[in-house]
Amino acid sequence: MNWSTQITQLLGTKYPIVQAPMFGVTTPEMVAAASGIGALGTLALGDLSYEKCMDAIAVTKKLTTEPFAVNIFVNSMPELSESLRSHYDKVSSFVTALARQHGLAVVLPKFEEIHLTDYREQVAAIIASQCKIVSFIFGNLDDGSIGLLKENKIVLIGTCTSVEEALILKKSGVDIICVQGLEAGGHRGSFNDIAIPQIGGLALLSQVHDQVNKPLIYAGGIYNANTLLAARQLGAAGFQVGSLLLKSEESALLDFEKQRLSRVKESDIVLTRSFSGRFTRAIKNTFIETLDGTDYILPYPYQNKLTNALRTAAKANKNIDFVGIWLGQSIHPYRDGSTGDILKALIREVEALTD
Repeated sequence: MNWSTQITQLLGTKYPIVQAPMFGVTTPEMVAAASGIGALGTLALGDLSYEKCMDAIAVTKKLTTEPFAVNIFVNSMPELSESLRSHYDKVSSFVTALARQHGLAVVLPKFEEIHLTDYREQVAAIIASQCKIVSFIFGNLDDGSIGLLKENKIVLIGTCTSVEEALILKKSGVDIICVQGLEAGGHRGSFNDIAIPQIGGLALLSQVHDQVNKPLIYAGGIYNANTLLAARQLGAAGFQVGSLLLKSEESALLDFEKQRLSRVKESDIVLTRSFSGRFTRAIKNTFIETLDGTDYILPYPYQNKLTNALRTAAKANKNIDFVGIWLGQSIHPYRDGSTGDILKALIREVEALTD
């Protein structure tokens, strides 16, 4: 198979395969391993502060000289109000009591202790660190940030979950669009945090390819040669994989979380707002089942900030019912081994079918 596409030409990689930016799972070591075999590693910065972004990028640059991307969240911020503060206190009390009922003693941050990151701080860190590829989710960058990044010759990858979002990204001048299907693991990249488009990936990819003249990366359910080639047939020039790497040596998941993957069933995987306030595809557990459909969910990023301490305590106690394991809908034998070896095996499978 000829792996050269518009994506490899824009990104400077050998293969048009992108390691997904899985915040909380991706490590600098995973990024370096993916880039090291000629794919594109992606460092998930999420909503980290300027200083933490600088540190994470610096660590990654020490591990690889190959191209890699950084990924940020560009969500809007909820308006501060007494109503929000009151809701926060209500949710905090409920979650604290729920955790204690299940043997987890946890101290959640107070409302005034929450620090919210403006993604423009991250843009400044990215430029200062001389990164050359940036992807983003939860909306579109503002015109000023796009202008700054373009001035610094940085390739921009926006994420869409609908044709409408793809058209907005195209108009704003991004270089590449990542088409995220509903079946993809992790957070929905949707511009709207509540009324998310619920469009299957292959249907969406085909429509975006027909209507948007931009190089496309497809994300959602790619775990073997057949799924990759299906996306290629429908117009993808790049292929993003995430769940495939969850059990890799470089994954930040702990052993007890990786073991949960071997028992997962299709009915276990749900879309939930319970951990972060935005819809995420994850493995169902006690926390999700208790909070979903209730009033104990704050708008993003407050819910995410509040539950961070809960998830940390759950990891320390190996309590699977209070951690968030983001997982795509395509269940498969999650592979052990290094990120590089897993991606090379995928590449060999594709080549065996096409050469």
